[in-house]
Amino acid sequence: MQKRPRHVLLIGCAGGTLATMLSRSGIRVTVVDINPVAFEIARRYFHLPAAVECRVSDGAAYLRQAIRYDAIVLDAFSHEIIPAHFRKAGFFRLVKARLNRSGIFLVNITVFDDDDPKPDRIARTMKTVWRSVRLLDSDGFENRNAVAMAGAVGGLKRPRLLMKPAVRSRVLARELSELSFRRLRPLS
Repeated sequence: MQKRPRHVLLIGCAGGTLATMLSRSGIRVTVVDINPVAFEIARRYFHLPAAVECRVSDGAAYLRQAIRYDAIVLDAFSHEIIPAHFRKAGFFRLVKARLNRSGIFLVNITVFDDDDPKPDRIARTMKTVWRSVRLLDSDGFENRNAVAMAGAVGGLKRPRLLMKPAVRSRVLARELSELSFRRLRPLS
């Protein structure tokens, strides 16, 4: 939201929560997921708005024919792991080609603990494509999420709660306050 995007592409639907929040903020949202059932579940049980455009496709395949976006978010998992083809420099080059000049790319990463090398590995691979890469994480917690980001991310601040959710708002606000930008760790 800090970059005020007009059109966002989400690769991976899950419950559609991010798509719903963005759409309700007046942002045009396109969601791509390989599993059409994800859209049915998001619409039926999580109230994904009809205004959110849903496309059944692999994210990389969709990007090959897609337009440019202000932001692209990768939130796709297979058994808690980002599929291998979404972690390669070639995919990141494709993402960069589909971002507007001041666009940003965000990758949601599941992290087991502080010794988990995934966030640093992904961020290092992103650095082979982008000059500006940042990692938002909350050290000291097990089974958490981190966000690697690239593109026009230099001036971004830590996230804060903009829309109060119906449940767990205090927990979510606390979790957001524990996130901070950190340096990449050396890979062993």
